[in-house]
Amino acid sequence: MSPSTHTVDQIEFLSRPSGKAEGKHHIVIVGAGIIGVCIAYYLTRHPSFDPKKHHITVLESKRVAGGASGKAGGLLATWAFPQQIVPLSFQLHQELSDEFDGENQWDYRRLTTVSLEADVQHVSEATDKDDANSTKSADSRSHTLSTRKKNKEPRSSVPKKKRCAQTTRSDRDGSDGDDESDDEDNDELESKEMGPEGLQESYSMGANQPPAPVLPEDLNWIRTQLVRDWSSLGGADSTAQVHPYKFTHFILHEAMKTGAVDLILGKVNEIKFNDVGCASGISYIPTSDDYDGEPDAVETLEAQQIVLAMGPWTSKILPDCPISGLRAHSITIKPSTGTVSPYAIFTELKIAHNNYFSPEMYARKDEVYVCGEGDTLVELPETSDAVEVVREKCDELYHYVSKLSPNLSQGHILKRQACYLPVLNVPTSSGPLIGETNMEGLYVASGHSCWGINNAPGTGKIMSELLLDGAAKSADISALDPGLYFDASVLD
Repeated sequence: MSPSTHTVDQIEFLSRPSGKAEGKHHIVIVGAGIIGVCIAYYLTRHPSFDPKKHHITVLESKRVAGGASGKAGGLLATWAFPQQIVPLSFQLHQELSDEFDGENQWDYRRLTTVSLEADVQHVSEATDKDDANSTKSADSRSHTLSTRKKNKEPRSSVPKKKRCAQTTRSDRDGSDGDDESDDEDNDELESKEMGPEGLQESYSMGANQPPAPVLPEDLNWIRTQLVRDWSSLGGADSTAQVHPYKFTHFILHEAMKTGAVDLILGKVNEIKFNDVGCASGISYIPTSDDYDGEPDAVETLEAQQIVLAMGPWTSKILPDCPISGLRAHSITIKPSTGTVSPYAIFTELKIAHNNYFSPEMYARKDEVYVCGEGDTLVELPETSDAVEVVREKCDELYHYVSKLSPNLSQGHILKRQACYLPVLNVPTSSGPLIGETNMEGLYVASGHSCWGINNAPGTGKIMSELLLDGAAKSADISALDPGLYFDASVLD
């Protein structure tokens, strides 16, 4: 049994309050995703936290990391957003890995991130029959060109597109489509109506083809001949990755080992307020199969402080909160070679004339994670377990990345999945919202969009300071104040 699997099995659920919070300062965190879990962990690490005086309850409706925290890609980058908390959080990821052997516990590692544009519109399934030879030829040519240009710097070290799966092509920075010269080149290529045989001839002979851009030598699982342009987004000094599902479970387990953290399975019903308008507790409907009470019974947790770390479900409890859900599909693929070199790749694939598809590919230790652009076709369901997965969207991801990589086209899909990213619908802010609302004792930590995994440790540490010190000390989060964007007293 691997360490990460052991951690998942060690987490215990409750249906009712344990009673450990009686007579103590009780903090309730709603949501056992990566944000809620990191808040609990950093609370237990805060200098002022005392298990004899404080108790934490994490309330989760279905399962730990059941939403985006278990289905995200896990990319970490110093150029993520918002910059108020990114440097802090990136450093905390490294510190956690150093302390707990993150390399083995949750697959932490530094990696290289690139953005590339490729033309895959003429690649068919028949290409894979001769792929071994064509790949060998491509590697040979790439090696020759890289040797010839070994002293030349990469195109750019500045991220060309700081984006993630939640965005659409037209929304991305710097993505205004191809310039006229690019279209003319591809229109000429399209007029040849190249079939699989012609494509293979082009691969091996380089007929009528300009030299392919020289990719990094170890990025050998991409069909070089299809790449039209690429740029560096970051190296091992600025990008890294984690396996979010493993990370979330491990960090929660570490928090619970203190004996000061309970995990209850239950769906939040409502926030309780006292006569002076301060948060005083929360009611919930137990969802554990082990619950022996009446069906739809309501239990209550009294608390001095409540944190909603519910991602897109936050607005289900606080209707005025401008956070919505954006559905994102993803798959994991087992490469034919077992593993591939550690790269995160943002792609812009030309699949037809003036038609593009932009999946993101994250190589993990034993699989490749691929995600697509977000959609708002289906409203947010009641729980993460009810998220609809459209098989066709997952198959579409595999179809196009297979054109780009022989290692993936000859591999197989391990998982098809979907989740909702918590998006802040405020034109002047990218989110998240972190801090106390205009209702005393009620806090929000949500709206992290596609950078929730990246910013979870920073959010956790900042929230621990807000809850126990009354102010954030590790970063200036004044622009992320929930009170600037909505009224928490609007509950109907």
